[in-house]
Amino acid sequence: MHLSITQAADLLKQGGNLFTEVFKHGSLSVEYYKPEKIDKQTPHTRDEIYVIATGSSEFYNDGKTVSVKPGDFLFVPAHAEHRFLNFTDDFATWVFFYGPEGGEPRQ
Repeated sequence: MHLSITQAADLLKQGGNLFTEVFKHGSLSVEYYKPEKIDKQTPHTRDEIYVIATGSSEFYNDGKTVSVKPGDFLFVPAHAEHRFLNFTDDFATWVFFYGPEGGEPRQ
């Protein structure tokens, strides 16, 4: 499968949502996410990875905040409080959910 950022953004617009699932295989679910004004995410029940696609932001993850830009990789364990803050209008990210409910065992 091949999907560009432009194609994912078009799918998002067609659905009229803040996110759209673009791929699923086994436990892996890949979404494209573009929050508007305020990121209202709540903790998820599975581990997830973000890869920033466009724009910039600050990212709050379980008590720590970092600046992020295109190409940056972020890991969020299941149940961790997290959200994007102060993001630019063009901000969007790939989201990868994987593994079992409750997350992978921590090592």
